[in-house]
Amino acid sequence: MNSQNGAFTAISTSDAHSITVRGMDLCSELIGKVGFTEYFFLLLTGARPSADQLMLLDALLVSIAEHGLVPSNQAARMTLAAAPDALQGAVAAGILGCGSVVLGSSEACGRFLAGLVARAEAEGRPAREVALEALRELRAAKRPVPGYGHPQHSGGDPRAERLLALARERGVAGAHVAMLEAVAGLIPEVYGRSLPINVSGAIPAVALDIGFPLDALKGIPILARTASLIAHLHEEMARPIGFKLSGRAAEAVSYDGPPSPPAAQSN
Repeated sequence: MNSQNGAFTAISTSDAHSITVRGMDLCSELIGKVGFTEYFFLLLTGARPSADQLMLLDALLVSIAEHGLVPSNQAARMTLAAAPDALQGAVAAGILGCGSVVLGSSEACGRFLAGLVARAEAEGRPAREVALEALRELRAAKRPVPGYGHPQHSGGDPRAERLLALARERGVAGAHVAMLEAVAGLIPEVYGRSLPINVSGAIPAVALDIGFPLDALKGIPILARTASLIAHLHEEMARPIGFKLSGRAAEAVSYDGPPSPPAAQSN
């Protein structure tokens, strides 16, 4: 069918009798026949995932979905406390903080790794040599190394270790995992201290090695954390702590602005 305005989508269409998603009938070929992770991959890429892609994408989503009262969950709970009739607003509040420090750092690390792998391949240079050069550039620019270090898991992020082990077990650890580990091994030489690979480093390395699109990497933590946010908000409805969180913030932060003006003198 030709579009009248020259605009097209390859994701889905529907008529009075059927809904087609990526060339498959939603009701007869997808509902009840594919899991959500498989469906997500199909929606995103237009292809069914292999067994390795499905298993590892599922593991990536599970690994990043929940990590306690992190900023996204706190923001969502406090939003729901203030607007209990707007679940969607509270979920959005939690997702809006997906940036360079929290959740979105997986995308930053993925672009960093992809760039190094591409440079190594284009120039025919060893991963270690390219990684050392990049780390020296980052240090000179006083920029952090995305995907490394964790305030709580300073001895090693167990989620990252598990994901990398799974990739090796399935035989899919490739150039991006190798570059991730090359960088980790060189950080002490350049920075004078070790920084362990964190989950936001392992996720993009494994995802890129199984063929997940680079431009969609941020979608992994966004999708995963949405599930966790709904769980936190469901709990917030029954066991509210949103106002307690905001109250603790007020207690923890002291005012250091100009003092209040003296009270007006009465005649």
